[in-house]
Amino acid sequence: MSHPSGDKRFKILETTMKKHQLLPGALIEVLHAAQELFGYLELDLLYFIARGMKLPPSKVYGVATFYHFFSLKPKGEHTCVVCTGTACYVKGAGELPRAVAEAAHVKEGETTANGKLSLLTARCLGACGMAPAVVLDGSMKGHATPDNLLQQVQGWLAGGPARSA
Repeated sequence: MSHPSGDKRFKILETTMKKHQLLPGALIEVLHAAQELFGYLELDLLYFIARGMKLPPSKVYGVATFYHFFSLKPKGEHTCVVCTGTACYVKGAGELPRAVAEAAHVKEGETTANGKLSLLTARCLGACGMAPAVVLDGSMKGHATPDNLLQQVQGWLAGGPARSA
């Protein structure tokens, strides 16, 4: 099963699928490999994986949309993931994406027009003791407030040096 585009990344992905096909959790490993190769998981890529692994497209899509570390759209230069799990929500996490969305002129799940920032939410980051928790460019930060989160995000949007939240 080759891809008509001739893109060598599909060949690498096929090898990964064959290597992991019979292992438990293989789909997650393949999705990680695909996102690493392509940057994000667009729908055509998910169909390619479903065909290659002989899985229903709904299962592949379901896994890709369940976990916060997979993206169906190109990500911005910087990413802000806000935990919306129960512990974080109770401690004020609901205010965090609203504050960032307003300041950066971006909707949850989207990237700013200039490509600087992606604003994402996750069902749970597993850091309940640090609630509310956020992940900024891959680094977990706890006890987030709108003020310290906006300080970081505004630094990114201005293009200046990243400030720690």
